[in-house]
Amino acid sequence: MVALHPATGRVANAARKGYEQLESFARIISIVQKNYVDDVETDALIEGAINGVMSALDPHSAYLTPDLYNELRIDTRGRFGGLGIEITMRDDVLTIITPLEDTPAFHAGAKPGDRIIAIDGQLTKGMSLMKAVSLMRGPKGTDVTLTVARESQVELVSMTITRAVIKVASVKDIDLREGDYGYVKLAQFQEGTSRELRKALDELRDQTDDGVLDGLVLDLRNNPGGLLDQAVSVSDAFLDAGLIVYTDGRVQTQNQRFYASAESTEPAYPMVVLVNRGSASASEIVAGALQDHNRAVVVGTTTFGKGSVQTILPLGDDAALRLTTARYFTPSGRSIHGTGITPDVEEEALDQGAHEGVEDGPGSSDGDSSGEDSPGTDSSDAVSSHDASTDRQLQRAFDLLRTWKVFSKVASFSDGPAAPAVP
Repeated sequence: MVALHPATGRVANAARKGYEQLESFARIISIVQKNYVDDVETDALIEGAINGVMSALDPHSAYLTPDLYNELRIDTRGRFGGLGIEITMRDDVLTIITPLEDTPAFHAGAKPGDRIIAIDGQLTKGMSLMKAVSLMRGPKGTDVTLTVARESQVELVSMTITRAVIKVASVKDIDLREGDYGYVKLAQFQEGTSRELRKALDELRDQTDDGVLDGLVLDLRNNPGGLLDQAVSVSDAFLDAGLIVYTDGRVQTQNQRFYASAESTEPAYPMVVLVNRGSASASEIVAGALQDHNRAVVVGTTTFGKGSVQTILPLGDDAALRLTTARYFTPSGRSIHGTGITPDVEEEALDQGAHEGVEDGPGSSDGDSSGEDSPGTDSSDAVSSHDASTDRQLQRAFDLLRTWKVFSKVASFSDGPAAPAVP
């Protein structure tokens, strides 16, 4: 008799147990097909089983049918049909991360943190994330009704939203304030975001007298994230060296490190990053990197805490798996997932009943959002809708930049040559 190594024995036992469970699964399928009250297709049962496996992992892992896989690829190009909201599962409840600005959901009054209880009367309890997405997607011009629970209200809120073809501009607003302080709002991280940001910064410099910015406010409020490579590129624009973000997973190939380079780095002007609970994923990567490197002061409220890596694994039949394979960590080793980024300066929005960080936004206005070219603006002619006199977080950001300039002068004076002795 040949003795097995203990590790080899464990592997063999695990494999044998796996085969036994697969046999049990096959028997269950057979019993259902023979005894269930209605005829059930084998394909439907297998797909349901796959969905069950994925939902048992976490809310972000999912089986993507060919239609859902195609929709996901459209999303990253910044043009898709739907309502204009980013959703996730939080505490097993379908939750709005944020409504994208100037979209049907935004104008209908959807807010970060709203918990979706029903979609067109269908309860979402036990519903998968991808199923909810498919229910909310639909032909342009058709309506969908969301019933939501809101922290600030006892009664449920019902909102009917008209679906539209959503066009998301990465750079939403650019503006130059008194004192040559720049303001740039990023709405989402998608293909070309870093390029559009650099273009916006060049435009701001062109508006100054000497081609130099005194400071910058980078507004990432209500930015739900997007592409990792764009988050890295945006961070790299302001950092000349060092780690930006790293991922940690079970599989070695998922353990990645992303570093900044000195090429085309922005000047070291004072900088404030604005965040709120609608800032997630890629937004949190940027805020965390700039915060850890002391490149920017982060102002606002704690971010959403979406810090896991989903890898799309094609299955060869136009379907795919969306699988969580790693988690994001900031340069100092802070986990983003479930905790978010805590601001250096906590500043609540002036009116928590309004869209946080967009207090002078249209709120419940039913503006025209059904046209294919609306909503969405081009960054070249965008006009900032953020008024520092009514947006307390933005006002605090500019106050910090002005104070920064004053203290820099004081520090420069104190480090200067000694004053001549008085006789």
